[in-house]
Amino acid sequence: MGFADLSIQSIATEYDLTVQSVFDLCDQLGIAYKNQDTNLALEDAKAVITQILHRQKSSSELGDLS
Repeated sequence: MGFADLSIQSIATEYDLTVQSVFDLCDQLGIAYKNQDTNLALEDAKAVITQILHRQKSSSELGDLS
């Protein structure tokens, strides 16, 4: 498995999240990490980003209903 050049910190910054929220996603998905500078494997980074985008889409759809 290749490594994406994406650290937990860079994902948090890119998607305007806290590092802790990305840690929480990693924990939920069973993705191992050491700290915020951990570079994620390509498949792990894709899984985290997919979850983030899904949650953002769900939140925006809920906002459209109000």
